[in-house]
Parts: sequence; structure tokens; C-alpha cells
Amino acid sequence: TGANLWTYDAGDDVQTTPAVSSNVVFVGSNDNQVHAINAATGASVWTYAAGNDVRSSPAVTGGAVYVDSDDNKVYSLNSTTGASNWSYTTGGDVRSSPVVSEGDVFVGSQDTKVYSVDASTGFLNWSYTTSGVVDSSPVVSGGVVYVGSDDFKVYAINASTGVLVWSYQTGGYVRSSPTVVDGVVLV
Repeated sequence: TGANLWTYDAGDDVQTTPAVSSNVVFVGSNDNQVHAINAATGASVWTYAAGNDVRSSPAVTGGAVYVDSDDNKVYSLNSTTGASNWSYTTGGDVRSSPVVSEGDVFVGSQDTKVYSVDASTGFLNWSYTTSGVVDSSPVVSGGVVYVGSDDFKVYAINASTGVLVWSYQTGGYVRSSPTVVDGVVLV
């Protein structure tokens, strides 16, 4: 019907796409917090205070919420309680939304790097350096991480090793997230 079911005050601008899992909505806000909201009632379930604006969309899998912040960190939070599992510090603001695949978290950073972090421990698997800010959110398909950069390139990086498979020069910044369909990368 288009009728409003509920409204939740996130304290500041919300620039992220919500994730929903087990009847809970997860969203970041420029109030420096991750919010978990009951999807049926709009009531707060929990909040987690990051060190700066949370501008990346959360990824939820295996009982954990993965989210990034302008405090240079990638966070893993318990999806039920909001308690911190771990955090990993990059060299710049992290606005790229994380993707979780095969037990690893992949994310880009404004320090020009793409990171692979173990989803269970938060330990670094590898990082790959581009020559531009990486605000693009990665996608993983067939064991390859695809991501764009402000250096006008799309990168294909081996998800296990962090070794470059190929890169493609575009005509401008690549901040959108790639999509892979039938072996074709669209960006």
C-alpha cells in the first residue's frame, strides 16, 4: 500500500544500503555507529560505535556483520549482540562495502589498496596496491576479485593469492561495483 510501517532515527545521514538477516536490519550512519533494527517493529536491537562515519553497506553472514568506517577500519561484529569480533586497520578511510567469500572479507580503501582479511580472525591475507582511491565495492566470482579504482582501471585479482590477473583501462573513475554475468564483467 505504500503505508509507512515504522521509522528509525539513525542519528545522522544514512548513506548505506541496509542489509537484512534473521529479521534484523543492519545499517551504518554518519553518527559513527552501526545500527541493528528489528525489521518488524523498527526498535533498536543494538548499536556499535565505530571511530568515524560508517558509509559502507554491511555484509551479514555466519552470525557476523562486516562493515567499514572512515576511521580506516574494517569491523566484524556479532550479529546478535553487536559485540566486536575483531577490527582490521587499513591506511585510509574505508567506504567500499565489504564482500565475504570463501571465509575471507574483501574491501577497498582510500589508501589505494584492496584487502583480503580472514573473516574469522581479522588477520590480513594479502593487499594489492592500485594507483588510485578504491571506493568501489568488490565482487568475487570464480576465485577472482573484481574491483574499480580512481586510477581509471578495473582490476581482476586472484582471490586466494592477491596476484593481479588483469586490469582494464577505462575513461574515468571507477567507483561503481562491478557485476559478473556469464563470464562478462560489467562496470
